[in-house]
Amino acid sequence: MAVFQRYPGEDLDYRQVAKRMGVNDDTTRRLIPDLLAGLAVNKQIQAGKQGKYKLNYETTGSIIGKVDMTAHGYAYIISDETEEDVFVSQKNLRESLHGDTVRVHLFARKKNAKLEGQVVDVIERSRSSFVGTIGIAESFAFMIPDSRFMPYDLFIPKGKEGGAKDGQKVIARIVEWPHRAKNPIGEVLQVLGNPGENETEMHAILAEYELPYKFEQKVEDAAANISTEITDDEIRKRRDFRGTPTFTIDPEDAKDYDDALSISKLNNGNWEIGVHIADVTHYIQPGSVLDKEAVNRGTSIYLVDRVVPMLPEKLSNNLCSLRPNEDKLCFSAVFEMDNESNVLKQWFGRTVIRSTNRLSYEEAQTVIDTGAGKMSNEILTLHGLAQSLRTERFKKGSISFDRPEPKFELDKDGKPLGVYFSENTTSHQLIEEFMLLANKRVAEYITGILQVESPVRIGTGKIGVYRIHDKPQMEKLESFAGFIKRFGYSIKTGSEHSIALSLNNLLAKVKGTRESTMIETLALRSMSKATYSTDNVGHYGLGFRYYTHFTSPIRRYPDMMIHRLLMYYLEGTGDKPVKETLEAMCKQASAMEKRAVDAERTSIKYKQVEFMGDKVGQCFDGVISGVTEWGIYVELNENHCEGMVHIRELNDDFYTFDEENYCIKGKRRGRTFQLGSPVRVEVWKANLLKKQLDFRLAD
Repeated sequence: MAVFQRYPGEDLDYRQVAKRMGVNDDTTRRLIPDLLAGLAVNKQIQAGKQGKYKLNYETTGSIIGKVDMTAHGYAYIISDETEEDVFVSQKNLRESLHGDTVRVHLFARKKNAKLEGQVVDVIERSRSSFVGTIGIAESFAFMIPDSRFMPYDLFIPKGKEGGAKDGQKVIARIVEWPHRAKNPIGEVLQVLGNPGENETEMHAILAEYELPYKFEQKVEDAAANISTEITDDEIRKRRDFRGTPTFTIDPEDAKDYDDALSISKLNNGNWEIGVHIADVTHYIQPGSVLDKEAVNRGTSIYLVDRVVPMLPEKLSNNLCSLRPNEDKLCFSAVFEMDNESNVLKQWFGRTVIRSTNRLSYEEAQTVIDTGAGKMSNEILTLHGLAQSLRTERFKKGSISFDRPEPKFELDKDGKPLGVYFSENTTSHQLIEEFMLLANKRVAEYITGILQVESPVRIGTGKIGVYRIHDKPQMEKLESFAGFIKRFGYSIKTGSEHSIALSLNNLLAKVKGTRESTMIETLALRSMSKATYSTDNVGHYGLGFRYYTHFTSPIRRYPDMMIHRLLMYYLEGTGDKPVKETLEAMCKQASAMEKRAVDAERTSIKYKQVEFMGDKVGQCFDGVISGVTEWGIYVELNENHCEGMVHIRELNDDFYTFDEENYCIKGKRRGRTFQLGSPVRVEVWKANLLKKQLDFRLAD
């Protein structure tokens, strides 16, 4: 049994077992087949073909889990079958890679040691293709992957280079990985281009996260075949808002306008506010080519220099874009509100609108600041109602995380010329508050706690799609509360409402202080991640018991799901919702959203490194934004670019990582580098290939 446990996953016959046991005489060797048969009867091993046997995992301690690879080559296996993650050394990973689902044989545990094991079977690959740089020799080639989670080069046989030239970026896939071979054998699928060129690098980032950058021809053809005509018959089925003052507010460079606002004064002195959303599901039928493509993509992707849309341009920038002075089909949420922003009545349904103005956020802000400009009366009224909604929302527990996002000024070749930061101005808040109101009220209606004016043929729904954000884990929150005490701050960890209010008070208090970055970072880390689900747990960050995404169907598939659910509950049209089907779509949308966010962050990191490339040797003030066992991350005050000071460069002492106190500390002199502390650094290296900035302490 010790032989089989040393070689889990291998098929061994009696001769191989004898050799591994060191049995050399024939008399003893002839006993082994009977012993193997007995162990198989006892189900300790499994009999295979040609007299071979292997370990029976079900009776000898094995688990199934996912590989979480580290940058150092070893991994941890995350499994529901164990209370702690299982450590697997690089030599025991066999042919498994980051994200793979594997079976792991558990080793006998030594006293006070961590749980260890060995991968014995790769059940499912998380991916088979990788992005990297190809090196071409005389009789073969190899590809060096970009990802730190892929520690093996791919061996590319001669003739499988796909026309790539030495040093180019390519996408290659694994075609074979012979057992005990150090490197997988691969072939080049696509040549991306030369490293350092903007198109090459952006396409490489998308490929690294297995995201598309163009539509297949059949998808483009399906979009091209959609009729652009809005018939009189279709208009008669809808509520007509074409005579109501309506406008859009979007970024200056936006091409898709998926939401518009209308406002009119009612005879009773109240306001009728329309939140009009592009009716994407009018054009895309469930199960169609376009629908399947939207499901697969899940979301539009926003890189530094481009948008990769969820839907082809004919839909996203034309048919479904609420461009001014054009009739457009919408799905709308219409509210009657008093001057204190109380919602007195509401209506949901399909509409036709005609936007009279397209404003940028800057133009709308000028109207708010000066009281003059296009649609000033409408904008100022909506601004007042939005601020009232916002004040009430924060009173009820919404949390205010307002961190500026870096944006880049790019030249025609995509080279960054400067960095600036997006601001959350009151014109942004105007749009935000009415979108939040519509999303919240739609979720409440689908849940069945609110009625609408339109005739409801089916009654209230029971199956919904929600945007959920669970409450923070109490252990993380208490750890955070304990840490900030040393800086003279505190939060309440009682009810959910009191936690939210005290977090808002804390974030307001620390703004502008030396420790603000550190505390905001740690507060964010204590929060859960928002996802999509058919099981509602509420949205903790917004303080809403019911919340969904209804307002952006051009760029988010869950919004399309909500539009279809609404039509089923309002009019009985469409397929009856099936919870299991919707939940699978929610999981897909959540997974694709995470990929898109990761790709966006990687594109930002690439441009930051590119921007700092000509600043090597210059010194900048910054703040420690992260602390790890291998060094400290520093975010520069001037441009928010982040780089690392490696622990090996701190050569004035022997430094150790104090995880509990978010710092590294010198053993002899006690010098401490703590999260949030100010430092001055010199730009040392800017490695575009690794998307990595290296700093050194300037002092």
